[in-house]
Amino acid sequence: MPPSPEDLARDLTIDFVGGAVGHRHRFGGGRGQDLPRAAGFAKGFTPTIVDATAGLGRDAFLLASLGAEVTLIERSPHVHARLAEAIAAARQADPATAQAAGRMTLLLGDARELLPTLSPDVVTVDPMHPERSSSALVKKDMRTLRDLVGTDPDQAELMNAALACARRRVVLKWPRKAPPMSGLPSPSHQIVGKTLRYDVFMTPRT
Repeated sequence: MPPSPEDLARDLTIDFVGGAVGHRHRFGGGRGQDLPRAAGFAKGFTPTIVDATAGLGRDAFLLASLGAEVTLIERSPHVHARLAEAIAAARQADPATAQAAGRMTLLLGDARELLPTLSPDVVTVDPMHPERSSSALVKKDMRTLRDLVGTDPDQAELMNAALACARRRVVLKWPRKAPPMSGLPSPSHQIVGKTLRYDVFMTPRT
């Protein structure tokens, strides 16, 4: 018998205090990292951000640790519950971690429905990526997350909702070599890393 959603959720590791996330917080590259650059962090400017696909919350925590107010949207009740626990634990940790967690607001629901009620500078979208063609195994937490939330067949709808909502830009996190997501305009520019790229869609509002 396959594991229940509750069992899968218990297997998720969401920890903003220790492990890789805590290390990245303490020793990462700050605003020079690819994601903050894609999100438009600049000297004297820190955007407000909606992370429309919260997942394990790692990107949201990075952005919050750099000073951004971040609203996380997660539609899986089981992942949402684990995120809430991790954020609560981070708020009881060291002052820097607690301050970052204090800038995170977690919502439960479908981002396509919630985005029209929000008005952030930036929306980040990290949908489930296409299955890898190589034999390299995806990390256990990501496999568990995929089992819980599915394959995001509505990702183009979500992107269009984000494009209609963001006041400055939408950032799509996507595999480096994957073709563009269908049904979208061409990105304004890209920031390309070793395995991932960020497709940036500028959405300046008058």
